[in-house]
Amino acid sequence: MNLQGFCHIPKSNYAYAYTDKDLDIRLRTAKDDCTAVRVIISQKHRWRDKKAYRMEKVASDRLFDYYQYRFHTEDSRLGYYFEVSDGTKTLVYSESGFTDTFDDQNAYFHYFQYPYINETDLHRIPDWVHSAIFYQIFVERFCNGDHTNDPVPLTPWGQPPKPQSFYGGDLQGVLEKLPYLQELGVNGIYLTPIFQSPSNHKYDTTDYRKVDEMFGSKELLCTLVQQAHKVGIRVVLDGVFNHSCWSFAPFQDVLEHGEQSPYKDWFHIDSFPVGRFTEEEAHDYTKPLDLSRLNYRAFGTSPSMPKLNTENPELEAYLLGTVSMWTKDTGIDGWRLDVSDEVNHGFWRDFRKTVKAINPEALIIGENWHNAYPWLQGDQFDSVMNYPVTKSCIQFFARREVDAAQFAGDLSGCLMRNSEQVDFAMLNLLDSHDTMRFLTWCGGDQRLLRMAVLFLFSYVGMPCIYYGSEIGMEGGGDPDCRRTFDWNRENWDKDLFHFYQQVIALRKKAKALQDGTIRMYAKEGVFYLIRACGESRLATVLNNTDQEKPIALQDDFESLISTEDMKKDVLRPFSGCICRLL
Repeated sequence: MNLQGFCHIPKSNYAYAYTDKDLDIRLRTAKDDCTAVRVIISQKHRWRDKKAYRMEKVASDRLFDYYQYRFHTEDSRLGYYFEVSDGTKTLVYSESGFTDTFDDQNAYFHYFQYPYINETDLHRIPDWVHSAIFYQIFVERFCNGDHTNDPVPLTPWGQPPKPQSFYGGDLQGVLEKLPYLQELGVNGIYLTPIFQSPSNHKYDTTDYRKVDEMFGSKELLCTLVQQAHKVGIRVVLDGVFNHSCWSFAPFQDVLEHGEQSPYKDWFHIDSFPVGRFTEEEAHDYTKPLDLSRLNYRAFGTSPSMPKLNTENPELEAYLLGTVSMWTKDTGIDGWRLDVSDEVNHGFWRDFRKTVKAINPEALIIGENWHNAYPWLQGDQFDSVMNYPVTKSCIQFFARREVDAAQFAGDLSGCLMRNSEQVDFAMLNLLDSHDTMRFLTWCGGDQRLLRMAVLFLFSYVGMPCIYYGSEIGMEGGGDPDCRRTFDWNRENWDKDLFHFYQQVIALRKKAKALQDGTIRMYAKEGVFYLIRACGESRLATVLNNTDQEKPIALQDDFESLISTEDMKKDVLRPFSGCICRLL
């Protein structure tokens, strides 16, 4: 056995409370190294009652296998160790390392322990995430429903966007298009920032307690949330608490009064006087800057977005008071948090307490582009935008840089980073306002997009559609990925739109896709994904090769995929895909 491949860490993603009476225990081993793994568990104070349980291999990435067992108990004060075998030799793996046998007489020195499941430490995610299907709306580009609040100058709808283009999209437009969202079938919308800001993207806030005039008003936002709820659609807002705008009144006070400003500690100022930039310099993202003048921290190197010091108690009180107001007054269903990995953990812990005290079923999603485990232990976020899965989809479907086995392995590794409840709450996306459109990644090849969409809606977590993807919108990097939505249906790819409707309907129908276990593997270059929940079974099979492929079942899944007709199917190159309830 490869002993260096073993890993188990108590009170982590390797041992966590799933409910107040269920403990998930995981063990990592080297890939294809073990033939049998058992976990031996007992209440610490009744060690003589220990029992052995067979662990199931639930995932494999490129280097490791992962075994898991869910232990139900009325007394969570547990000790446990593992018995591992490679078919010729069996070893004990405990907190003391590897031994031939376990020392029961001095068990308390050696076993791994889970001290106690404290209910307040449980990571409870909103129940509704299992059935959630999100639609991301870049408000300024979705629909112009009220021409009386149009900005000046106004770019004609449909023209290619520039960094500072304004088209007039607003909350009234979103409200008017709720019937369209119903027609598509989504039941959640995530709005990019709507608070007062001089830009089209609104990620540089000047007043956190006011809806931007070009988008509408607080009253209109409340109406939108109420009407969305009436038709079964939840609403999540975008919060930008890592940085503000150059024009944010407290920052302007610092510019004017320097060290005498009561707001100087709301920001990260390196020295005084604070470097001054003209309005044009601060908001022109196309010209290089003299960074020697930038003596305060900002978002990236943009002087127009000074970084907030969320460790400052006065600023935290202001921001959390703002969050409390919007959550209470509008009835929103959650927050997406911009640049969340740059904000201190203490702020996010207080943020969670604030939001969940108002609405325990509110969803909190961070914008973390990489492994976000430190934020996902139940005290901060419910989930994050799942950009690691986005990357894997680009590599496998669009660019064909990895094969089906590597794709399955990378996805499995992502799942094992977090607890199961977090995996079910992840916001899974192919593209967003910060990326190139997925169809553009695919070189316009709709077959590749369809395979990726079918995967996205089969995978565990909340699928999210970037506005317009369902009608065939393309676009390069920012700002091209933020084109205006074309409401002339004659210009739509109607077949693609109907495909999205069908996939969304399947997601809503299949219990396996909402609550089921997930197993993934590759065989003969074909990707297989199996979801199972009770009697509900679903298999998704994707052929992203340049050859016809028959269905080739892995022995372990014969019992799951029992439909004989499916086994006879032949998958065509690239477009070959099946998603079938069994």
